[in-house]
Amino acid sequence: MRGPCVTHVFHRHLKVVPPVAVAGRGMFLRDRDGREYLDACGGAAVSCLGHQHPDVLAAMHEQIDRLAYAHTSFFTSAPAEALADHLVRTAPPGISRVYFVSGGSEAVEAALKMARQYFVEIGQPQRALFVARRQSYHGNTLGALAVGGNQWRRRQFGPLLVDVEHVAPCYPYRDLRDGETPEAYGQRLADELDATIRRAGPERVIAFVAETIGGATAGVLVPVPGYFRAVREVCDRHGVLLILDEVMAGMGRSGTLYASEQEGVVPDLVAIAKGLGGGYQPIGAVLAQRAIVDAMGAGSGFFQHGHTYLGHPVACAAALAVQRVIERDGLLAKVRERGARFGALLRERLGDHPHVGDVRGRGLFWGVELVADRATKAPFDPSRQLHARVKREGMARGLMTYPMGGTVDGRQGDHVLLAPPFIVEEPHLEAIADRLRQAVDAAVASV
Repeated sequence: MRGPCVTHVFHRHLKVVPPVAVAGRGMFLRDRDGREYLDACGGAAVSCLGHQHPDVLAAMHEQIDRLAYAHTSFFTSAPAEALADHLVRTAPPGISRVYFVSGGSEAVEAALKMARQYFVEIGQPQRALFVARRQSYHGNTLGALAVGGNQWRRRQFGPLLVDVEHVAPCYPYRDLRDGETPEAYGQRLADELDATIRRAGPERVIAFVAETIGGATAGVLVPVPGYFRAVREVCDRHGVLLILDEVMAGMGRSGTLYASEQEGVVPDLVAIAKGLGGGYQPIGAVLAQRAIVDAMGAGSGFFQHGHTYLGHPVACAAALAVQRVIERDGLLAKVRERGARFGALLRERLGDHPHVGDVRGRGLFWGVELVADRATKAPFDPSRQLHARVKREGMARGLMTYPMGGTVDGRQGDHVLLAPPFIVEEPHLEAIADRLRQAVDAAVASV
C-alpha cells in the first residue's frame, strides 16, 4: 500500500493528496480513515440526489447487464431516446432536440459550435463573434474557456483562445449604484450589451452566452428582476442567439427545472450537466430550439461535431433515473421549501458576521461572499487564500463546501458556494449553517 503522500494520480494539486473516499450514503461521504463528511455542496453542485440512491443504482445495473456501450455513429439506444423524450417534454418552449455529451464543458463547447454552424447553414457565415460576461465560468475546454470571463483561468492560456467580447456581470452587491433600482440596473447592463453588439457589428455576432445564475467563479450571482428579459430583447433586436449555461444552476438546483423559467425567458440553446445525472455517470447535454435543428436538417443534414462517449447508454440510464426520481418525489417543491429555510438559516448564522459581506441564492444554490471590511466591501488580501482556509476548516469539522477565490475580478475576493442535495432535511441544514460559521471563524482567525 502506498503511503499517504505517494500517488501516481495527477491530482488537481500536486503538493497535496486528498483523503480517499470509500463510501457514501445519502447526505454523507466517508473516507478511508472512517471520517464522515456532510456534503453541503454536492461535490460541485452535482449530487442532487445524494449518494448511492437505490433507484439510480438499480437503473445502472439493469442497463449494464443489457448493454454497456454502443457508438452513436452506428446505433442509438433506448436510454438515450427515453431521456431525450423526457427532457424535451419538460424543457423550455420550442426545444425539440437534445445533444448528449459527457459533462458541462463539453456541453458549452458543443453549444458554441452548434450556434456557429446554424448561421453558416442559413447563409450568414460572417457571424464569428461571441459576447459573454466578465467573471463568468463556462468550462475548461478552449472554447468554453474563451467565453468564460474569469481572468485567473484564462491568463496562461490566452494565446490559445478565440477573441470574445466581455460585458459586465449582473453583480448587484458590488455594482448597483446608490439610488439605482434593481430594474434600472438590469436595464443598464442590457444597454451595455446592446452597445457592445453595435460596436462589434451586429452582423458579426453569433450569440450572447451567460450563466442564468452566476456559479463557481462568482459565488451565486442571482439576476435582478427583468435583466434577462431585457437581454432577450437585445438579442432579438440584432438576430443574436441567447445561449444559457445552466450546467450548475439548472436541473432543479434553483427550484425550477430550468433557472430560466424564473426569469421569463426562453433560450435558443441551453447547456446542462451536473444535476442532470447527479454524479452517477458523466453526462451533459445541449438542448436546441427547433429553428436551429430545422436549419441543419434542411442544409447539411448533420452537426459537424462528436465525441466517442456521447449518448452513453449507462450514463443516459442513470440520468433518466435521476430525473424520474426528481419528478416522482416532488423534489422541485422541496428545493423551493428547503431553499427558503436554508437562506434564512445562513442569514441568521452569518448575516451579522463582521467578515460576511453578502449572502445570496435561490433554491438550494447559495453563496456567501467574505470581506475584510463590511463597510467598504474590501476583500481580503488574495495571498492569504481565505477560501482555501475555509475549505480546510470545514473538512476538519466534517463539512464539505465549495469555496473559491477571485470572486470580484478573478484575483481578489473569496466566497463559499453551497449546493446540498435535494434530499436535505432540516437537521442537515442546521448542521451546515452551524459548521460553516465555525469554519469561517477559524479561517478568519488564522489569516
